[in-house]
Parts: sequence; structure tokens; C-alpha cells
Amino acid sequence: MKPCGSVGKGQNFAFPIRSNGAELCKGRIVRSRVNLSGDWNFMGGSRIIVKPTATRLLLHYPKRGQMKVSCFIGSQLASTAFTAGTIAVLPFYTLMVLAPKSELTKKSMESSIPYVVLSILYAYLLYLSWTPETVRLIFASKYLLPELPGIAKMFSSEMTLASAWIHLLVIDLFAARHVFQDGLKNQIETRHSVSFCLFFCPIGILTHVITKAMTKPATKEGHGL
Repeated sequence: MKPCGSVGKGQNFAFPIRSNGAELCKGRIVRSRVNLSGDWNFMGGSRIIVKPTATRLLLHYPKRGQMKVSCFIGSQLASTAFTAGTIAVLPFYTLMVLAPKSELTKKSMESSIPYVVLSILYAYLLYLSWTPETVRLIFASKYLLPELPGIAKMFSSEMTLASAWIHLLVIDLFAARHVFQDGLKNQIETRHSVSFCLFFCPIGILTHVITKAMTKPATKEGHGL
């Protein structure tokens, strides 16, 4: 293996030289086979004749291949986490909507296990997606406040988007549990509010507040009777 280049001046060869090796040229491995022959005369001095017989280029891009594999693995992991997180919360919403008064539903919503598992998954995805550029995008303005273009660029990454989705699932389930338990305590219908909390959490909270406000007068009149 030798760096590519030209034969320098002042090198004299009194006999034919045969080269069958590899040269490194700008990140490419070049296998060459050349015949070098030299002659000498009184009029022209010495000269070297290069006669290539065969040339073969072997392109080698290890970093590019590694980047493709890494991106593929990251995309697969993000997709798997997205699907797994979504499926994990669906049984709890199903119990709160279809069997709100069941003991299984009450015990399930009192448990902290789903929040712990999803929080660990979120922390892992956040660790994988966090880069120095993330900090720069979050604190992009001169007032160290997020800006919409920077946040949009940050969420262009599938890993970051997957971590944000898990974040939303945890918050939505926590809010839905609060709505459900508050409904049991005050004997208020919560199935519609819990359903909204799955994908439209603020609307679910709003509908629960409205339902509670509309139900309270009837509840007080019932206790009075």
C-alpha cells in the first residue's frame, strides 16, 4: 500500500520495474499493475516509460454505510416505540369507557405501573434523540425561549417525534385517570370525557368541567329530597 503520486525527477532505473500493488488515492483504493521501464541515451538523458496493463478501482465508503445502518435502526426503534406506547394505553381507556364501575378498572387506574413503564421508555428515547443541536433549537431566540421554526425542525427527527408521542400518551392517560376518579367520587358520567382525553386531552378536561358544573345542581337537589 502506498500513496498515489508521480515518479519524481532524478530517479533512474537501469532495469524494468514491475508493480502489482495497491495505491490510496483520496479515500479510494486503487489496484494497479504497471510496467515501468527506463532507458538512457547521450542526447535525451534518462526517461521512464509507464505502461499500465490493468487497473481496477475498489470504492470503499465505510462511514456512509454505517450511517445508513444507524438511520435504519433508529427509524425502526422509533416506529416500534410509537406503536408499543399506543397499544399499551388502550386497555386502560377501554376499561374506563366500557366498565367504569368494575373493580378491575378501579384497581387498574390506581396503579402507577403504566406511568413508570412509559416514563422509562420516554427517558430512553429522549436520551437517544438529544443532541447539542436540540438545545440550540429549544433556546433559539435571544430571550432563551423556543421558536416555532426551531421546534418544527427539531421534530423532523423520527426519534424526537416518537419521544414526544410517548410524552403525550403519559400526560393524556394521567389526565384521563384524574377525570375518571373525580367522576367516581362525585357520581358524574365520565365516559365521553375519558374518550376525548385519548387524543384530545384538553377537550376531555373541558367536557368534564362542563359536565360536572351541569350535574352539581341536580345532585344537590337529589340529596335535598
